[in-house]
Amino acid sequence: MLITLIVVMAAVLSGLIFVQTSMIKSASDIREEQFNQLVTNALLLVSAQLNQIEEREARLNAQLQKLPIEDEIAKDFNVFPRNSTHQWSLSFGSRITKQAQSRFIHEEFSIELTDTTGLSADSLAFAKIVQAQQERKRRWLRNIDWHNYKIILEDRPIEERIDSTILDNLIKSAIAATGINIEFKYAIKNSNLGRKRIIFGNKDYNPGRQKEFAQGLFQADIYGAKPNYLNVYFPKRSGYLLKQTGLSVIPTIILTAFLIGIFVYTIMVIFKQKKLSNIKNDFINNMTHELKTPISTISLASQMLQDGSISNTPSMIDHVSKIISDESKRLSFQVEKVLQMAVFNEGRLKFKFKEFDINKMTKTVVANFELRVKSKNGKLTANFAEGSLMVKGDEVHITNVIFNLLDNAVKYSNEIPEIEVTTEKNNEYVVISVRDNGIGIPKEHQSQIFERFFRVPTGNVHNVKGFGLGLSYVKKIIDSHDGKIKVESAVNKGTKFSILLPQINN
Repeated sequence: MLITLIVVMAAVLSGLIFVQTSMIKSASDIREEQFNQLVTNALLLVSAQLNQIEEREARLNAQLQKLPIEDEIAKDFNVFPRNSTHQWSLSFGSRITKQAQSRFIHEEFSIELTDTTGLSADSLAFAKIVQAQQERKRRWLRNIDWHNYKIILEDRPIEERIDSTILDNLIKSAIAATGINIEFKYAIKNSNLGRKRIIFGNKDYNPGRQKEFAQGLFQADIYGAKPNYLNVYFPKRSGYLLKQTGLSVIPTIILTAFLIGIFVYTIMVIFKQKKLSNIKNDFINNMTHELKTPISTISLASQMLQDGSISNTPSMIDHVSKIISDESKRLSFQVEKVLQMAVFNEGRLKFKFKEFDINKMTKTVVANFELRVKSKNGKLTANFAEGSLMVKGDEVHITNVIFNLLDNAVKYSNEIPEIEVTTEKNNEYVVISVRDNGIGIPKEHQSQIFERFFRVPTGNVHNVKGFGLGLSYVKKIIDSHDGKIKVESAVNKGTKFSILLPQINN
């Protein structure tokens, strides 16, 4: 049932995340499309403004009846001597034929010169060309249609048709009008014969893999547009789009993250509660067995005394009384252990801190425990550091900690117990070590042995009694004294517990 619930919750959450991700991607795509459209519109506006500028120039030339190439003609053909004394005059007529796909397909003119004395043949021919050109200009100016002037302007190279300063201002104004306020780079490119080259623009123009926006220039040229393009890219476009998209989807992302966090936390709590439930059941089973055994023994001994099934000799009465006393103490010890942990977990446990000598305390514990080890034909050795090892803490609880570790060392020894207790100095700590030759602790369980009620799994074998509270108590006492506890263990090779307590520097 639990697994089914988790699977359903995970499926629902996955579907929600998928929907939210799709919405975020759609929002991002919409933002990108809007950005691209705004930039495209801005470049169209710049292209239209460049057309208007050139159109105004053509109209102005038409009003002034001035050919755009007039200055160039005068400059190119001014080859007559300044001090020439020769006088000559000419008169001519010409005819111009204009067709749709050509400006001037055919020209005819005739020239008559008077007084050509002193002119060389080359000068005379050149004079005829100049005079023909001037006459053609006069005939051209008789046509007030500004389109004729526009044709001349369109024939110029692209770098002459566009003023870079004006172009820069036009682009800035057009992009600013869209509300896009990030840096941009631009360049004018020509792609004659399929080869693109930059005519002019920003010197550091290098889009790389950035999206490049291109807009054809002077698309309305009378005799067809030339392959000239205005190219723009935005170095920080990705960050700008992410920021713009984020402002609208951040609440969705935050809520989704919270939902994922709550889901994960809920799953963790469910598994933790299940684990605690299993541990609790094991604890109740162990506690029932631990409490039931001495109670049964006491009940049986009492019944034997009451029904006269045994001889009422003094020795037998003493033996039964001792059994009742020992089992009562055992029962009291188990109950006290449970109550002690309950008090500790509720925070009502009070410590009586004082300075005491670890060496002295450990020697007392070892002496009291030595008889129990010898009763199992075991061996208990002790190695104490020289001098005093002074610490500040609750001596009673620290004594209980050492007793717990020694008790575990005896209980978890399959063979004849061999236990070693050591005290030493380690920088600012006093170290108390308890080593045994017992069954050891598997590596995967070494991080769990300090948890309440936890007992290392042993299958169906329960030859060691206990509640799983001893090491939990040890860990809490050591933590309360700002100390540390370390464990080194290998299966069937034994275990070593090391307790580190801050020492007092005398």
